[in-house]
Amino acid sequence: MHYPSALTSAKFINRYKRFFVDARLENGDIVTAHCPNTGSMRHCIGEGWPVLLSHSDNPKRKLAYTLEFSQNPQGHWIGLNTGMANKLVEEALTQRKIPSLAGYSQVRREVKYAQNSRIDFLLSAEGMADCYVEVKSVTLLENGQGYFPDAASTRGQKHLQDLMQMVDEGHRAVLLFLVQHEGIFNVSAAAHIDPVYADLLEQAKAHGVQVIALKARREGEKYLADQVLNDSLGEKG
Repeated sequence: MHYPSALTSAKFINRYKRFFVDARLENGDIVTAHCPNTGSMRHCIGEGWPVLLSHSDNPKRKLAYTLEFSQNPQGHWIGLNTGMANKLVEEALTQRKIPSLAGYSQVRREVKYAQNSRIDFLLSAEGMADCYVEVKSVTLLENGQGYFPDAASTRGQKHLQDLMQMVDEGHRAVLLFLVQHEGIFNVSAAAHIDPVYADLLEQAKAHGVQVIALKARREGEKYLADQVLNDSLGEKG
């Protein structure tokens, strides 16, 4: 995907009320930007870190700037806009960038399934079982290892249970970790943060849920997800 205009360089000052970030532009001006990430952003932001902001000319917006990326002291760029995750995955799916999912001809978003849930993507093709794909954005790096989640997540736990239900109903189910951190090359469940999620993930894999890790990268004003880090079939069948 392409950003509609060049991103603006700034230095992070602070984050508050979850949705607001103050940053200093290169000309010294301080602006308040929308933070499109409700998570903890653990190890992803720090005072004085370089950040990149997108800008909108929409007069109806309260804040013209949106926080898109930060750069940690190790030089790794980190995608902080969680809204980008599904856009990147949708592009990867439609362009057949994920080999094990390349055989599906139809990609639908936000389809109701299981118990009061919506799946991020439902893939279908004639003669193939429907494939339910749940996307999770990964930005937590600790001691060289990527982790999900970065905070205890009952919602994430429910999604794993929903995926197992889809396997029981004869469908294909995929948990797709979208890595938005240049320093992450493998992903594990964060048992030290959410042991329940970690246990459920092991159950899901044993149940037949497929786990894929797909890495995003910046290329100028483009943001792409085309590097498959892991494509592990579930153990069932």
